[in-house]
Amino acid sequence: MNFTHLHVHTEYSLLDGSNKIKEYVARVKELGMDSAAITDHGVMFGVIDFYREAKAAGIHPVLGCEVYVAPNSRFDKEASGGEDRYHHLVLLAENNVGYGNLMKIVSKGFVEGFYYKPRVDMEVLQEYHEGIIALSACLAGEVQRYLVRGMYEEARRAALRYEGVFGKGNYFLELQDHGIPEQKTVNQQLLRMSRELEIELVATNDVHYTYARDESAHDILLCLQTQKKLADQDRMRYEGGQYYVKSPEEMAQLFPYALEALENTHKIAQRCHVEIEFGVTKLPKYDVPGGYTSWEYLNKLCFEGLEALYPAVTEALKERLDYELNTIKEMGYVDYFLIVWDFIKYARDNDIIVGPGRGSAAGSLVAYTLGITRLDPIRYDLLFERFLNPERVSMPDIDVDFCFERRQEVIDYVVRKYGKDRVVQIVTFGTLAARGVIRDVGRVMDLPYAMVDSIAKMIPQELNITIDKALKVNSELHKLYEEDEQVHTLIDMSRRLEGLPRHTSMHAAGVVISQKAVDEYVPLSRASDGSITTQFTMTTLEELGLLKMDFLGLRTLTVIQNAVRMAEKSSGKVIDMDTIDYNDKKVLDSLGTGKTDGIFQLESAGMKNFMKELKPQSLEDVIAGISLYRPGPMDFIPQYIRGKNNPETITYDCPELVTILEPTYGCIVYQEQVMQIVRVLGGYTLGRSDLLRRAMSKKKAAVMQKERQNFVYGNEEEGVPGCIKNGIKEEIANKIYDEMIDFAKYAFNKSHAAAYAVVAYQTAYLKYYYPVEFMAALMTSVIDNTRKVSEYIYSCRQMGIQILPPDINRGEGGFSVDGQNIRYGLSAIKSVGKPVIDAIVSERETRGEYKSLQDFIERLSGKEVNKRTIESFIKSGALDSLGGTRKQFMMVYVRILDSVNQEKKHAMAGQLSLFDLVSEEEKSAYEIHLPNVGEYDKEQLLAFEKEVLGIYVSGHPLDDYEALWRKNISAVTSDFMQDEETGAVKAEDGAYEVLGGMIAAKTVKYTRTNQTMAFITLEDLVGTVEIVIFPKVYDRFRNLLEEDSKVFVRGRVSGEEEKDSKLICDKIWSFSDIPRELWVQFADMGSFEKQESDLYSFIREEEGKDRVVIYVRNPRQVKRLSENWGITVSDELLHSLRERFGEANVKVVEKSIEKQGKMNYT
Repeated sequence: MNFTHLHVHTEYSLLDGSNKIKEYVARVKELGMDSAAITDHGVMFGVIDFYREAKAAGIHPVLGCEVYVAPNSRFDKEASGGEDRYHHLVLLAENNVGYGNLMKIVSKGFVEGFYYKPRVDMEVLQEYHEGIIALSACLAGEVQRYLVRGMYEEARRAALRYEGVFGKGNYFLELQDHGIPEQKTVNQQLLRMSRELEIELVATNDVHYTYARDESAHDILLCLQTQKKLADQDRMRYEGGQYYVKSPEEMAQLFPYALEALENTHKIAQRCHVEIEFGVTKLPKYDVPGGYTSWEYLNKLCFEGLEALYPAVTEALKERLDYELNTIKEMGYVDYFLIVWDFIKYARDNDIIVGPGRGSAAGSLVAYTLGITRLDPIRYDLLFERFLNPERVSMPDIDVDFCFERRQEVIDYVVRKYGKDRVVQIVTFGTLAARGVIRDVGRVMDLPYAMVDSIAKMIPQELNITIDKALKVNSELHKLYEEDEQVHTLIDMSRRLEGLPRHTSMHAAGVVISQKAVDEYVPLSRASDGSITTQFTMTTLEELGLLKMDFLGLRTLTVIQNAVRMAEKSSGKVIDMDTIDYNDKKVLDSLGTGKTDGIFQLESAGMKNFMKELKPQSLEDVIAGISLYRPGPMDFIPQYIRGKNNPETITYDCPELVTILEPTYGCIVYQEQVMQIVRVLGGYTLGRSDLLRRAMSKKKAAVMQKERQNFVYGNEEEGVPGCIKNGIKEEIANKIYDEMIDFAKYAFNKSHAAAYAVVAYQTAYLKYYYPVEFMAALMTSVIDNTRKVSEYIYSCRQMGIQILPPDINRGEGGFSVDGQNIRYGLSAIKSVGKPVIDAIVSERETRGEYKSLQDFIERLSGKEVNKRTIESFIKSGALDSLGGTRKQFMMVYVRILDSVNQEKKHAMAGQLSLFDLVSEEEKSAYEIHLPNVGEYDKEQLLAFEKEVLGIYVSGHPLDDYEALWRKNISAVTSDFMQDEETGAVKAEDGAYEVLGGMIAAKTVKYTRTNQTMAFITLEDLVGTVEIVIFPKVYDRFRNLLEEDSKVFVRGRVSGEEEKDSKLICDKIWSFSDIPRELWVQFADMGSFEKQESDLYSFIREEEGKDRVVIYVRNPRQVKRLSENWGITVSDELLHSLRERFGEANVKVVEKSIEKQGKMNYT
């Protein structure tokens, strides 16, 4: 008997199916079946993966989807209850027409019918029914629902309605048996209906996991979906453990009364034949001006660009350009380049800054002459074949960086130009990765957090790590797995779920542009923000021949553009970043100091140290720096620096290597160098050398072994001369090949590094020559991220740049330049929207500065300025220039606003007020005057700034303690934050660190055993961090844990993936616990004895923990007074002592925690 599974959910029925495609296909083959289907819930995410896997295994693939059908119209969004919102229906593509229609149906579900689920309706099914076979689905199918409720006639009518849509012989009634009582009754009724209506039957198993033993792991997956725990009573379950890939024999045992239904499944599979076309490009056409073909127009643009960019156009340049153009033509990408040229031209024409290039495209002269890139590939030795290789058919990939704030404008332009239905963003899948899945499973199993956390952290943090790999490399984890039953279960369950996709999101930058409507080629989905995306990922789209572009938003470009504008304004010069000197020694030396905050790619702590060592002398050094500072190549950094500092130590295995490796001091750093070595030494073509580079980077052992033969000994048939023929000895050739294999694993794409080095250099140039403008632009770019703003404010202070509070008469929306200082941005003030700021600035520009609080309120009331915004302005210091203190303004602003509003009401009603009857001089007598109340104290002023700006501006409560703070800490709070670019955290997980600062917030919690613990937010001069204080430690130090207390905290760093790290506290000191010593100096013993009683009289009345030390210069003697003479060093005491004994003879020495012997890390 033949049987095919036609109702199957794979891993792409997200958090509902745990049936991994690879395992599913292998299991089907193992059980002796020759065909299988995929029918995920409402989506076609997995059809291409399944199609390829099945074809490779010799299994005939049936492509389908279990869709949700709305009871009435797909546009209805009524809240009608629960399960009647939609019915299930299985659709299978019979042929390519059916496959096309299935994509349309599934797309309509997301684009038009999304309400809880992607729903379609009878109208859609009617329109796109051709080439589709339908099955009545499970108990959630419409026919079955009526039967469960005993409504046989309604069920009959529904079945006939579906048959009417799909046609006789294309609609089947579906039997299932998982031991659920309702299925028994429904199946009897379906047999009757099949006889009466002559609609044939099929039997399916609604597969959700691969093996019977996967039931428990699948149950955990359902808990992840519904956010429940295994122990919860009231939760979704698939009872009975029957939802696995059963053998034909098991299915026959279930349905002995309906063997024909089993046979029908195979007959249907035999009817279904879909052929998917791979590798044929479906590029849109670019509309060229009249009189040109695309090819002629591309040539025209490139040669015009060549003339403009190179003062002398040599034959070699023309040859390279012709070679590239012909390669582009042969590979069919002429329109592709014109499309990219067009939207980049649009961006530049509209003053949207575009990056100098990105990825391997920077190696193309065509891209350079078209203005797609701004990096000369000839000058930096960049290779075209690394980008487009005539011997490797794959889509070219031009990724473009745009201004972060205006990237969407470029995408909108492309949508307008090619049509809304032809430009769509791309889906990506978040997966259950090794560490994450252990945490998730642990949560569902309700295991103690600390235990699960420690297991998760035993998984090394490296690329493509799996739990199985971790068990091999971490013996401690393996031992726990073998010996602890709970850990064994946790790991086993996690292994089964590891790698499953858990959610979809939108690719940060990927956009598809197609010839026809995208849903002709790809099903569409919807991202969480409602925008339409493809259902296939980027790699699948490329295989299907669709054009994918990356439109990336790079914040640094926005910073450069804004900094240049400000610098032009303040210097009166025009600054063209494309023509600056890229070998300016002062700029390069500034990188070598390691003070690279805000410098693109160079601001992480490790990079700062590397730059100090590297001391770049040219842009080439910066390019190499960006390439080397990554896991892997880091091992070669010492060799690179040694070669740079001592060129005489560099040795080359053969003279041919000199020109290739000289720029990088004898090290292989770039993929392009690997390509040049095999070309120059082994006589490869550049195309073939690129194929070898790919094999090396992907560690394809068989290819590398074969190519070693060719490289060393040559291969006449394939036209490779080999090293020996070129006069290089066999052992040297083999040695070079070994070194290449070593390096090629990690070698970096020079084109990408060069493009990013240009951006890094531009930021360094602006920071060196226009530091105030650069830092203002940098802070504006992160204005919503108070943590980054705090860090940069701290950097500014170290650079000697003062940060001034916001000011309605001098400031703007973003941070602005005010002399040699930076004025805080108005838009950073909480509860003040952009319209208010725009109104303030435009009113000021038209009618001059604001004179007083009354003037400000009169000119702006009614323009969205209300009590709340005025209060925020006062607290932030933005009204300080209006001739009063913040305290005075707070006392009167409500009265002024009320009186102004009253005036406006009278004016609208046409009534005369007292003001209209008196002269200008007399008016001032009626103005509300500021009360004589002085100003708030410093603490209160700072507290208000913090409240409305999120940070302190005019100072910091810790300013007076900075020396003490610096002396006692081993880390700052920003070390606990994730790096925005890399996601890495500087503070090492498990390390002990000491932080210092003030307690900004405190939350007290109670454990299961009713003990008290706390979470505090500690704030220092650069940011905040969360600190966890467990009960034992809390009991010891609870008296120090008041808000605004200044404390040092020692503890262990606790890191978690994709989150900021925390500190687990084990000890706390108050700032006042850290003792100080008061040193009083005397010239000699005689002068000490003369003044001894004076000194004692000063300190006799004092009490405290600070110690007094007497120092006699000649002969040198030190006397520490006993603790009984303990004092508290205060400003008054210091003042008195300095007056009596001389300024230079009285000094305070801050001690540190270590000196106390308290910092024992045990």
